[in-house]
Amino acid sequence: MTGTTRGFMKISFKGDYALKIILDLALRHGQVNSIKDISKRQDIPEKFLEQIITLLKGAGFVKTIRGPKGGVLLAKEPSQITMGDIVRLTEGPTSPITCVSRSCYAKCSYEDKCAFKPVFENVRDKTNEIIDKTTFEELAFKSRQLEEKNIVDYSI
Repeated sequence: MTGTTRGFMKISFKGDYALKIILDLALRHGQVNSIKDISKRQDIPEKFLEQIITLLKGAGFVKTIRGPKGGVLLAKEPSQITMGDIVRLTEGPTSPITCVSRSCYAKCSYEDKCAFKPVFENVRDKTNEIIDKTTFEELAFKSRQLEEKNIVDYSI
């Protein structure tokens, strides 16, 4: 099964950090955020953060402003950015194996008689359905809910 030699969908530090950066900016939509502040809030090394910001900027997800009051902000509405957008940008195809990939298909000599192929196609389709419908507007809303839920009031 040569199609199974390389799985695709795995979230690296780069992908994880990119998702966190976009969520951080979505939570502060419309505000300019310094690299230093994002780095502290998300515990991402500044040098790595700068590299990811460059990637996100090149893809049109963020914009940067230079100067003493400069920084980073979303270039799009949080409702217009999905997890799928960021995962594909940073990690590539979302298919679990190459023989079911739509963007990086590689034929397997066994695939015509492979009982696993329909299962992996279903995994691909369900994964894409979830990440392509999940916007950063929704994630920011959920994040705020979780934050409120975890606030403990000690002022009794």
